[in-house]
Amino acid sequence: MDLRAHFSRFISAAPDRVHLAAHSHHYWPDVTFAAQMRCWEDAARLADGKWGHVFGEVVPQAQRHIARLLNLASPETIAFAPNTHEFVRRLLSCFPPDRSLRVLTSDGEFHSFARQMRRLEEDGLAEVERVAWQPFESFDERFAAAADAGHDLVFVSQVAFDSGAGIADLDALVAAVPREAIVVIDGYHGFLARPTDLSAIEARAFYMAGGYKYAMAGEGACFLHVPPGTCPRPRDTGWFAAFGSLEEADAKLAYGPDGTRFLGATFDPSGLYRMVAVFDWLAGLGLGPGDIHAHVRRLQAVLVAELEGQGVGALAADRLLVPIDAPGRGNFLTYATPDAPSMHRRLGEAGIVTDVRGDRLRLGLGLYHAEAEMPEIAEKIAKGLG
Repeated sequence: MDLRAHFSRFISAAPDRVHLAAHSHHYWPDVTFAAQMRCWEDAARLADGKWGHVFGEVVPQAQRHIARLLNLASPETIAFAPNTHEFVRRLLSCFPPDRSLRVLTSDGEFHSFARQMRRLEEDGLAEVERVAWQPFESFDERFAAAADAGHDLVFVSQVAFDSGAGIADLDALVAAVPREAIVVIDGYHGFLARPTDLSAIEARAFYMAGGYKYAMAGEGACFLHVPPGTCPRPRDTGWFAAFGSLEEADAKLAYGPDGTRFLGATFDPSGLYRMVAVFDWLAGLGLGPGDIHAHVRRLQAVLVAELEGQGVGALAADRLLVPIDAPGRGNFLTYATPDAPSMHRRLGEAGIVTDVRGDRLRLGLGLYHAEAEMPEIAEKIAKGLG
């Protein structure tokens, strides 16, 4: 499968760049350019009336696509926000304010959640238990064993951002959490990177992700699946959260009965236009998460073999933090080496975009890469590190 022609605008804008950060900032397919223009044109055409179109047409289209991709029963459980941190704040506002929050999480959560937890700990507002991701093979079992009735919130990533290790069985992990706790799955590195079926846990777990990475839609288009009836009145609320409710003058503050109760306020809708365009494009090609995952896994295997052939010792297969054949692994390669910062710098100077997390160098591949270019990319990496 070679879809590089569908990403011609990003590729031609910097033709000498080798972009191996699909897990971070994914290239956008060309269909998003027309979608961006359509958002502007709709604003000009409809002016004040554009929100009727956004909520009447664009939002439902995005909801239907996400529900289909995650096998959710109802698109109406999906709420949108400019970033996942808005959802983190809103979720935290659902808990009682008169005692510290008891949290179970991992030591590999993204900064949106990890930094917020550390700050709450500083003021004694949260008691946080962190389960180590390593050893990766036993993470699911150890995390499930740590869940008990003492936790208010259980928050864990489907795929860890700093390693690529993933939860092998989401259903079993969620089932192990006592009913008293709220469960949140950070799916940003799982959505459209791994086949994900939430049908068995949709009534129990929140799931959040967004467009910046594998959904190829850029910034400003994040979403949250809201389990029916769970957390009905977040204290962190915006005026959009009343959509769909029947409010009487003497009633308490009303909330929408579906995912709208987690909405905020006015936002830039262009990200949703791009997201719908991407999902339409994928559907037109007959591609789903499983196809994308299989394509990337094939590219990864070829690249790892080519790097071995080039004699790049620092990027040998045994330096992979998560083995190439590990179940549940995400769509990027993570190499553990003390030279990671230096390698990241040298590769950048050679026009090869990677990223680094301490002693971990991450290489991400996506739909805008093809198997035919892996030998050349491996050769450029070898020269850049030589």
